[in-house]
Amino acid sequence: MNHAESKARRMRPQQFHETVGLGDWRVVGEGACAYFRTGSFAVGARFVQTISELPGAGGDHPDVDLRQDGVTVRLITVTDDYYGLTERHVELARQISAAARALGVPADPSAVQTVQVTVDALAGPRVVAFWRALLGYQDRANSGEDLIDPRRRGAPFYFQHMDAPRPQRNRVHVDVWVPYDQAEARIAAALAAGGRLVNDADAPSNWVLADPEGNEACVGVAGPPGPADAV
Repeated sequence: MNHAESKARRMRPQQFHETVGLGDWRVVGEGACAYFRTGSFAVGARFVQTISELPGAGGDHPDVDLRQDGVTVRLITVTDDYYGLTERHVELARQISAAARALGVPADPSAVQTVQVTVDALAGPRVVAFWRALLGYQDRANSGEDLIDPRRRGAPFYFQHMDAPRPQRNRVHVDVWVPYDQAEARIAAALAAGGRLVNDADAPSNWVLADPEGNEACVGVAGPPGPADAV
């Protein structure tokens, strides 16, 4: 596949969510994720084996996290210039969901999320270089402001450029990407636990919250479908 073909096949989160047959999956941050409640490590291992034998799995190499009570699967393309979804992930997601149904393994779309650490930086390249070395991370798709775990297990780091210090704001905060249909409940739970709403100007895609001591966090949603769209 040449570069032009690769770009043409890129897929935005909203396109993915608007595609029929992907109800098990949610885009959280970068990539589409699904969680399957296997109930045991043995059943989970059989499910992972089944995924490895699917026709599309060899080329796209889904990220699979096997735990005692369930399996999380993430579909994402990682190249030198792109980190996200492509159209090829649609069929693979459908195949994985079908394999889960055949094994009697239910999906729980509410159980996925992505956590990102965001750092406000005045001297961006020098700050990024420090964290790259400390974490053993690497640049994401040749970006000068994003670092990712090469093993794709740790939280990504994003470095937000500042032109001048902003003492009224945290220099480091956490971004939590949740499924589009879970954001309202997650925000309500955080507020009930003592948090406060700082800014909802970018809702329904982003909300800024703060804990009782003023430490900020953002809740993000990736591309929810329109109200009339079937998922």
